[in-house]
Amino acid sequence: MNGSDDSQPRFWRDAALPFLEARAVADGRKVCYAPHCHETFSIGAITAGASTYFNGDAQERIARGTLVLINPQTVHACNPIDGRPWSYLMFYVDVCWLGALQHELGVSSDGHFIPYAPIQSLDQTLFNGLTQLYATLLDQQADTLHKQSAAVEYFTLLQQTLAPAPTQPYAEPLQQLSRAAEYIAEHCTEALRLEDICQAAELSPSYLIRTFKQHYGMTPHAYLLNRRIQRSQHWLRQGLDLAEVALAAGFADQAHFQRTFKRQLAATPGQYRDRAARN
Repeated sequence: MNGSDDSQPRFWRDAALPFLEARAVADGRKVCYAPHCHETFSIGAITAGASTYFNGDAQERIARGTLVLINPQTVHACNPIDGRPWSYLMFYVDVCWLGALQHELGVSSDGHFIPYAPIQSLDQTLFNGLTQLYATLLDQQADTLHKQSAAVEYFTLLQQTLAPAPTQPYAEPLQQLSRAAEYIAEHCTEALRLEDICQAAELSPSYLIRTFKQHYGMTPHAYLLNRRIQRSQHWLRQGLDLAEVALAAGFADQAHFQRTFKRQLAATPGQYRDRAARN
């Protein structure tokens, strides 16, 4: 992307998340679309200004805070109003991945994607969640597990908000959750992927994320970071170098290690190491 031209789209892709693509336009005044459609499910957030939006037979004026929802192969377009500024984020989601998620949530009986009825939403939680998901995807400090978990969490929230499945009795497989926690603990210094944990626990991604947090009080990714900090405390008590500890614990760099350590223990790694050395 040319940093001097905000009308140029910024695209995000990651081979570790092949089911998801995102784009952002900071100044949409010069960005005009002919009617078109996608093979993916598309969801967007108007982050500033206003635009015209048509989806199928509907045409409306939408403004900041609006989510647009576009089912696969639905003709649509969003365009500026009289050259006024507006900005937006768009996500394109593979329908096979989303259909599988709907199946895990008890919505789709066969794993085929079930289209959403609403074409827009003003739900603030969904809007804020989508912008936060974009920030997480662009965060160079966020590892693959964090990004995968954030995507599953958001699209689970979207499904449960817009088209919840019939209420089903909650059955918590404690043994499988325990296997997930043990696997994370054993491999916490590695670059774990969500599918690695799911395979070890024999649980689906959406079910793992929902039930793990209910049982342990934190997401699998937060549990992973917590385990890394516990490992680092052991090494810091031995007086090891901070950069060495950060790398050994699985952090991308010392800055990420410092932030995570202080957030969890309200002290820097250096303060902890030096205090432990005096005791």
